[in-house]
Amino acid sequence: MNVRIDKTWQELLSEEFSAPYFKTLTDFVRQEYSTTTIYPPASLIFNAFDHCPVDKVRVVILGQDPYHEPYQAMGLSFSVPKGVMIPRSLQNIYKEIQSDIGHISQTDGDLTRWADQGVLLLNATLTVRAHAAASHQGRGWELFTDNVVRRLQAARSGLVFMLWGAYAGRKAELIDRERHLILTAAHPSPLSASRGFFGCKHFSKANEYLVAHGESAIEW
Repeated sequence: MNVRIDKTWQELLSEEFSAPYFKTLTDFVRQEYSTTTIYPPASLIFNAFDHCPVDKVRVVILGQDPYHEPYQAMGLSFSVPKGVMIPRSLQNIYKEIQSDIGHISQTDGDLTRWADQGVLLLNATLTVRAHAAASHQGRGWELFTDNVVRRLQAARSGLVFMLWGAYAGRKAELIDRERHLILTAAHPSPLSASRGFFGCKHFSKANEYLVAHGESAIEW
């Protein structure tokens, strides 16, 4: 299939794009966009990949669904466009960064700057119906993004995977711990951040690992 995505990902994921499940998924997603309101805008479905080519990835942060309210979803997990109110989970992420490394480099909710530094902001499901959380789960996106993780971790070494919450934590079994750093914690949601996300120090740990492996630190 002719999927519009960064060419390095096109090469790495070519078998996924030609698999029967992906054809079924694509037919479903196209039908959804043609009949109802879907987020993010279709041009941003693969935004995380387009900002972060395979050879530039240094950190992977796994989310679950895109935001399902107007103007929020932009194809980057946890991120919202400039001018949009910062969601509470992202507010908690910023609080942890401030506590962990002593400062934070931005005040809006647009994480494109992270993506451009090599942080792959990947949701497990890449589309969602308006006002209907989890509405595109179980349609094939999870198989696709699981295989993204599998193929990426096999193709690269020295990556940092941040897995927050039980859903993301299950992805650890897809990753070779001898080749990569896996950081797990509670989800930054207001319902769980105080149960292990606050104080996890993932951002300083990621930078320490990157520097130890000859990479520059991320400017969080």
